[in-house]
Amino acid sequence: MLEKLFKGFLFVLSLMSVFLLGFVILYIVKEALPLFREVRVQDFLFSSKWMPTGITGDKSFGIFNFIAASVFVSVLAMLIAVGFSLGSAVYLAFIAKAGLRSIIYACIDLLAGIPSVIYGFIGMSVIVRFFAKLRIGTGHSVLSAAILLSIMLLPYMISSFTETLLKAKEKYLKAAETLAVSKWYTIVSLIIPISAKFLLSSMLLAIGRAMGETMAVMMLMGNANLFPKLLGKAESIASLIALEMGAAVGKSLHYHALYAAALVLMFSLLLINMLIYFIKIKLLKSEIL
Repeated sequence: MLEKLFKGFLFVLSLMSVFLLGFVILYIVKEALPLFREVRVQDFLFSSKWMPTGITGDKSFGIFNFIAASVFVSVLAMLIAVGFSLGSAVYLAFIAKAGLRSIIYACIDLLAGIPSVIYGFIGMSVIVRFFAKLRIGTGHSVLSAAILLSIMLLPYMISSFTETLLKAKEKYLKAAETLAVSKWYTIVSLIIPISAKFLLSSMLLAIGRAMGETMAVMMLMGNANLFPKLLGKAESIASLIALEMGAAVGKSLHYHALYAAALVLMFSLLLINMLIYFIKIKLLKSEIL
């Protein structure tokens, strides 16, 4: 009887999480739709002119630069982080002993628990000042934000990569040693290539996480409605929403445009998660075959 009650309780909790997700999606869609009665979808997505108050002319709502900045800084951060993450994962999986690995894991978990605003302050004090000393503008740039964001991605990517490599190690390394194949040849030529698809799914998930990051990116990126360049300023969708939602008049076009921007961000993350899901299904089928 107690087991049935516990199962029922877990089912209710799972159902509530599904309903909560559905409610969030429906609410964002409801608040975003009024914008598209006034603004065409293609103009909203592919125009770079964002003038919600219309002080200097007609109101315009184009978020192309914000979309490009969100994708650019997220992909760049992931590319910076992947080398460090893979190297750290290889060390933890194949060199470090179990005791040392657990200590390093604890430190990685502490890094993951630091609030993003703290990362932002450190980034402004170190990265922005460093680029400013090099006379690269004010130091605020896409590259500055990407470097900081890559540091924030490291805990997740290192943990994910290490778990993937440990599973492959258990499966292949002993067999390779039995065949007198060297350890490092096995790692480089067999284990990492076989794990590549799993590592790719982790990288895609990291991009999704990076696209949703707000505070740290907002503090370092410069927040200018410009097409993103490596050493130039830009502004992500998440930063746009955080900066302007407080000033938007309720139920105005500006208000609905920010919800529409949130809808674009949400669908981008949904597409990334769907891609990861299909990769995992394909991997599962290949393992069964």
